Amino acid sequence: MVQCISILGSTGSIGRQTLDIVDNLNIPVAALTAGTSVERMAQQCQKYRPALAVMATESAATELQKEISDLPIRIAWGEEGLIEAATIPEADCVITAIVGMVGLKPTLAAIRAGKRIGLANKETLVCAGELVMAEAKRCGTEIIPVDSEHSAIYQCLMGSHSKAEIKRIILTCSGGPFYGMDKEQLRSVTKADALRHPNWKMGPKITIDCATLMNKGLEVIEAMRLYDLPLEQVDVVIHRQSIVHSMVEFTDGAVMAQMGSPDMRLPIQLAMTYPERKECPVEALNLLTCGNLTFSAPDMEAFPCLALARQCAKLGGTACPAMNGANEEAVALYLADRIGFYDIYDLVSKAVNAVAFIANPTLEQILEADRLAREAVRREAKQ
Repeated sequence: MVQCISILGSTGSIGRQTLDIVDNLNIPVAALTAGTSVERMAQQCQKYRPALAVMATESAATELQKEISDLPIRIAWGEEGLIEAATIPEADCVITAIVGMVGLKPTLAAIRAGKRIGLANKETLVCAGELVMAEAKRCGTEIIPVDSEHSAIYQCLMGSHSKAEIKRIILTCSGGPFYGMDKEQLRSVTKADALRHPNWKMGPKITIDCATLMNKGLEVIEAMRLYDLPLEQVDVVIHRQSIVHSMVEFTDGAVMAQMGSPDMRLPIQLAMTYPERKECPVEALNLLTCGNLTFSAPDMEAFPCLALARQCAKLGGTACPAMNGANEEAVALYLADRIGFYDIYDLVSKAVNAVAFIANPTLEQILEADRLAREAVRREAKQ
């Protein structure tokens, strides 16, 4: 079990649930980071007394300094502050709960510093998974996934002796708020509808990704990188109840599934206690009351973002960071009421095609593909 943690993105949904687990396990916190939620960060600093608190902007950091001037907490901001939080000597584990491409450099820094990574920032592996996993192997760093689906796979593989035993990974997907709708119906959905996830309470960006099924596409790429498998061995099934969090089919035909209540605190805690299991403040799954468990194929015509993500996964290279960057930008426009639901797919698809493809990119080329894709989305959205 880890002895002290740093949380990147402590004021978001995953970050706050991580702090619930900190309370449960009585683990000290060395560093907390946030975007611009000064009031919430100040409350967390009052309670957890980290050595370091980091905000996204200098103005937010200045405001936080005023709020907690009575506490002996060092304040930093920006990318440098994130990297400092990711490498702070007191912490032996870093929970990467920060959303978006901004998590890539701090995660690499934490890997090089020998920290256990509780990985909730899927963009890190989507955009630069091969580089990140190679660096983790070189440094001997543990990466334990926090996403419920990837934690499920991780648990299913605990007793596996070899990757050769895996026939395929089966990622489960709730289907989001628009399951069963066709293209015509989806053209009239509202942002409020899209933000109403049936099973999980999450931040706005990931909730919209669940509505478009882009989130599951990102998870397909993440699974390929985490478990070093080709696209053909990673499938998706719709499972509305979110009780089976994912499955692994083995070469002998056996299928192992990890089940549990739809509560992110379960995988978060495992990332902190592995290889041990501890009591968790989550209601245990009751098979007698959870209802019937159903499975169906995703509709990739009505939800083309999943098909696009699989296409980019097959290409690899800069196609993945271009798609991810374009999606982050398009979702931000959607949340700002500047584009419609299907405009997200249209903008991301055009941006991927607009960015020159590089098969084996460097970190700098990955970051450049991300930048160019974002520019392409902004340019197209203004037309």
